[in-house]
Amino acid sequence: MCGIAGFSSFHKNFLEDGGRWYPILQKMNQIQKHRGPDDDGVALFRHCGLSHVRLSILDPQGGHQPMSKQWGDHRCTICFNGEIYNMPGLKRELLSEGMEFTTDTDTEVILAGYLLHGRDYVKRLNGIFAFCIWDESAQTLCLFRDRLGVKPLFYTLQGDTLVFSSEIKGLFAYPGVEPVVDREGLCEILGLGPAKTYGKGVFQNIFELLPGYFLEFQGTEAQLSPYWQLESRPHEDSWEQTVEKTRYLVTDAIRMQMLSDVPICTFLSGGVDSSLVTAVCSRALADQGKQLDTYSFDFAGNDANFRANAFQPSQDRPWVDKMTAYAHTNHRYLECDSQALYDFLFQAVDARDLPCMADVESSMLYFCRQVAARHKVTLTGECADEIFGGYPWFHKKECFQADCFPWSMDLAPRTMLLRDEIKELLPIEEYVRAAYEATVKETPRLSQDNDEEARRREISYLNLRWFMQTLLDRMDRTSMHTGLEARVPLADHRIVEYVFNVPWSMKCPKGQVKGLLREAARGLLPDEVLFRKKSPYPKTYDPAYENLLKERLLAALQDTSTPLSDFIDPEKTKALLKCPSDYGKPFYGQLMAGPQLLAYLLQVGYWLEHYHIQVRL
Repeated sequence: MCGIAGFSSFHKNFLEDGGRWYPILQKMNQIQKHRGPDDDGVALFRHCGLSHVRLSILDPQGGHQPMSKQWGDHRCTICFNGEIYNMPGLKRELLSEGMEFTTDTDTEVILAGYLLHGRDYVKRLNGIFAFCIWDESAQTLCLFRDRLGVKPLFYTLQGDTLVFSSEIKGLFAYPGVEPVVDREGLCEILGLGPAKTYGKGVFQNIFELLPGYFLEFQGTEAQLSPYWQLESRPHEDSWEQTVEKTRYLVTDAIRMQMLSDVPICTFLSGGVDSSLVTAVCSRALADQGKQLDTYSFDFAGNDANFRANAFQPSQDRPWVDKMTAYAHTNHRYLECDSQALYDFLFQAVDARDLPCMADVESSMLYFCRQVAARHKVTLTGECADEIFGGYPWFHKKECFQADCFPWSMDLAPRTMLLRDEIKELLPIEEYVRAAYEATVKETPRLSQDNDEEARRREISYLNLRWFMQTLLDRMDRTSMHTGLEARVPLADHRIVEYVFNVPWSMKCPKGQVKGLLREAARGLLPDEVLFRKKSPYPKTYDPAYENLLKERLLAALQDTSTPLSDFIDPEKTKALLKCPSDYGKPFYGQLMAGPQLLAYLLQVGYWLEHYHIQVRL
């Protein structure tokens, strides 16, 4: 994995004043150095500047970027962030077409494929990626992003100049790009956060390249085009065929994503998703005479403080023990205490450039830092719930019938602490409603669906576009902020394409949550793990952590010089803090309840202040 950034203008000659533009590229690299601590490079052309930082996974000695390659009179330069898992097969095809290679990287494979086949070559890639190609012959800059948005890519137009970066903070290194937030951005933060509308960067005039799209810049306009879109198709496979194909796709994706020239590890929670990824990886490494390293995460004191609820019925540790014994892994248990959890709340904002999933995200950042001390690559079980229908809102009648985002059905917790004048200025409910309706409207339809199946398809699409994207953003920023590459094999686009069109009666046979995935994994896991009731990512139940949040939030609101006090009413907040916390009623997802709301507000305050945000109401 890596970080990319750069700029392009056809009304400037950057080479005429290289002394000005090289330092800007180097600053872009410096800002994103956490994404690529192993190497960095810049390249400047007449109408384009490129910068790159590298986390070396394939061909550590030979993959320096920006990388240039020529085929006949056609010369191009690439900056690439990601991994192409079908790289070996693609390289063999290109060799048979006469292409020659000087490295063993997937970067050069993409570049060679583009030289031979043009921008449509992106359709052949199986992987996670965001990359730019400066086509020197055509004098065109192209940006590409993977189908599901696993890797980030943001851009803005500054006059006649296109500026792009893996992370938003990289854009601010370019002169004139300022951190401005208007009413729309505040509605994103206060109404939708920690999610955000796909394609938007929250900051004014900052955009995110949509998943499955490429951007072509030539002249003064940025032209956006899709190269992949999710489609609804009739499902004609029998139950037995569906299970068999799902098993193949899942195991093939996991094995493909083990591609690495450095040792891999897995995150292991003891749930079916991470256990399946771990079991497949462990068997593959055992065939090579190697042992898999695994990691699990929990919070100090949770043995005493844990409170079972509908979302989190049990602790993970006993199930992790079962899986490490079954898969014969070299396992490490990692714990985070309340002070570290609080401290990392603000580092998580630095990583995401936005308020995020509060301590759900800060803990992941903390744990990724521990893992990154020993490994560069990990495989995770993320995204199975969105794809296979594991969340409660796929099953609960009130969620199924609710005409709103099912993971954020009640907006009251978001707005009840706002100052009255802010509530009047910001059309939060209308904004959230419009975002929801826009996604429902674009859901791929199938004419033969009955009303219930059509709604199932809507909920699945909402999850893929919104909830899964939020978790993918969390995984990318927390891992890459520490120099760790996190892979998500269950989000292979082939799995998404296939399972999206499997009818609910097969995804959830006889009411068995994620029954299709469980049946496909039979024999790969112990039955007691395979059919364990879902339990999400852990969170702390330590009252000392909540007390720390209350104390710091009150202190922040009492300081009228802090930006947060312009938005949050201190008297309303004091009244809320006197009420008992309800861990069983999240305001977002499954894990973000009362304490996480306090943590989120603290993140909002830090973000406003640390990023020196200009608020334009």
